[in-house]
Amino acid sequence: MTKAVREALEGVSEVQLTVTGRKTGRQITHPVWFVQEEESAFLVPITGSDSDWYKNVRQTPMVQLAANGTAVSTTATPITDADRVNHVVQMFREKYGSDQVDQNYPKHDVAVQVSLT
Repeated sequence: MTKAVREALEGVSEVQLTVTGRKTGRQITHPVWFVQEEESAFLVPITGSDSDWYKNVRQTPMVQLAANGTAVSTTATPITDADRVNHVVQMFREKYGSDQVDQNYPKHDVAVQVSLT
């Protein structure tokens, strides 16, 4: 992970995720919560596998994450293994609080890993 990316994500609770629309082919940007572990950021779609941005990532895995004026174009990998998804959701609970995660994320069936290298 570059120093610029690491510094841009420090202390940030939300990043801008840009995906390619699976129907339109247009770039679509969403603010999303994230957690970091090692050289990756992890995202949880609010409505799980029903989320449009998640469906877009499945079709076109190239995404962009941006924070504090720094952006990285990278590959997103869907996570469907229940144990790995639960690990990511637990990291979300530790960062944002269990009450916020449970209130804002009703479906925890998938997550997304985004490489920061």
